[in-house]
Amino acid sequence: MEKSCLQKIARYGLGAFLMVAGIGHLTFARKEFQAQVPDWVPISKDDTVLYSGFAEIALGSALLLAKGKQRATVGKIAALFFVAVFPGNIAQYKEHRDGFGLDSDGKRLARLFFSTDTGAMGIEEHQ
Repeated sequence: MEKSCLQKIARYGLGAFLMVAGIGHLTFARKEFQAQVPDWVPISKDDTVLYSGFAEIALGSALLLAKGKQRATVGKIAALFFVAVFPGNIAQYKEHRDGFGLDSDGKRLARLFFSTDTGAMGIEEHQ
């Protein structure tokens, strides 16, 4: 399969995933996401979840709709977004916070590796 075809599949998959996750932040999984916000975040857990949900919907939409040279910029922004939320994933692991089926240190640790792969997908999109 050509690299451009794989990139398109990855971009659409990541865009759709972000949109569903963002909608979940605002609706059906809001409480679950609040449980994942580290205590050191300086705004309320609910506000953090709402803001990140809006950001995920916007970023997912951008990944799905970006054309031509915009894709490189959106890919960089996606990578930066995953870098920005990574400390929360680390906190979930270190603080042994359960959520979304991540009910063991092994599962939480595996998520850390998935998070870095997802960020790399954003970087790969603009190369």
